[in-house]
Amino acid sequence: MAYDKIITIHARLDRRINYALNPEKTADGERVLCAAINCKLDTACRDMLDTKRRWDKESRPVQGYHIIHSYAPGEVTAEQAQQLSAEFARRLIGDRFEAVVATHVDHKHIHSHIVFNSVSCTDGRMFRSDFKAYYGDIRDVSNAISRENGLSVIEPKGKGKQYAEWEAEKKGKLTVRGLIRKDIDAALAGAISMQTLFAALEKQGYTVKRGSKVKHTTVKPPGSERFIRLDSLGEGYTEAELKTRLQGDIPTAQTHIPQQKRYKVKNGKRNYSGNKPKGLRRLYLYYLYLLSPPRQTRRKPVPFTVRAEVRKLNQYKRQFALLQKYRIEKESQLSLLADALQAEIDSLVFTRRDLYRRKRRGEDLSNEVSQINLALRPIRRELRCCQNISAVTIPQVQEHVQLTRQADKQGKNKSKEKEVKQHGSER
Repeated sequence: MAYDKIITIHARLDRRINYALNPEKTADGERVLCAAINCKLDTACRDMLDTKRRWDKESRPVQGYHIIHSYAPGEVTAEQAQQLSAEFARRLIGDRFEAVVATHVDHKHIHSHIVFNSVSCTDGRMFRSDFKAYYGDIRDVSNAISRENGLSVIEPKGKGKQYAEWEAEKKGKLTVRGLIRKDIDAALAGAISMQTLFAALEKQGYTVKRGSKVKHTTVKPPGSERFIRLDSLGEGYTEAELKTRLQGDIPTAQTHIPQQKRYKVKNGKRNYSGNKPKGLRRLYLYYLYLLSPPRQTRRKPVPFTVRAEVRKLNQYKRQFALLQKYRIEKESQLSLLADALQAEIDSLVFTRRDLYRRKRRGEDLSNEVSQINLALRPIRRELRCCQNISAVTIPQVQEHVQLTRQADKQGKNKSKEKEVKQHGSER
């Protein structure tokens, strides 16, 4: 299983390359785990800069990209990590971009660094790093290599968004698809069938294409020039899902479908939409249910040692939010995430250290340092959360869940014994 984090390099490409190729980090016994692709290892940075000059793209704001490629602990050796990471880089960039690949073994978390040029050495085109590139190229290539080598794979779940939509939502803007979802939700409120739903949309000015001869049901908003497929609107908006929603099984969205599945524990009741959680997420959701205030309706008592955990409820909610954000179901995935976060921290700290050295020489870099400090805080917070979940919370939660189930079983046995005694006295 591989986890990838891509970082955009805006300045000092040489320092990123030097960090990746640092012999103190890449030396594994007599071997140095470094490789160059489409360039020479000892002149990698110069080769990349020459490419930029050749295509007159020295002044472009993006100088290169830095991918941190991590594997689950125990899945691969350092040598295997280097070989697989090099293969990953070759498939990703082909013969178009210069790159260096280096595996760091100076920490317990083995991970590889891939630094490559933003400008193609074959045609001068820029590498596009965006939502589509990550989910359509980087992750697909990474998963393919993992499958070929018998490693576990993080499978994508749910329907993806268009890149433009993802970018707009990131900036807090309402998208065309967001408006369509909103109109569909409003039409659903008064609809009793699919016919009445589409009729309501047509009254709003929509054009609807559907039927036996139409492969995909599409809608065209008023004033728009093109049709949009229902199955491109996100989860809950295919024709089959809309039929289910008409029956009241799927709640409507208010303005848009959230990027992640939402799970809530309210008034002692577990609520979730979409697929049921598995593994660690399921364990946490059940534990939050046990710790939440009981409903008015009768609920079986929870052991005192478990109830005492209520004071940590907010902490458990934050931990569950992390598991949900990264779709963590196994401890191996959690460990993998922790390694990737640590590698990202290491990279940012290295960059900051260099900035401090330059500040001491008189350069005004306070803003850059502040930006790195701001970036480090949430990453370190997530790393601490991962470590707490792995070292303390998981065994504790498992123990308390088991304790609750034992108490529940004992209660059922006592009820049965009581019923038997009552039947005996009646005779």
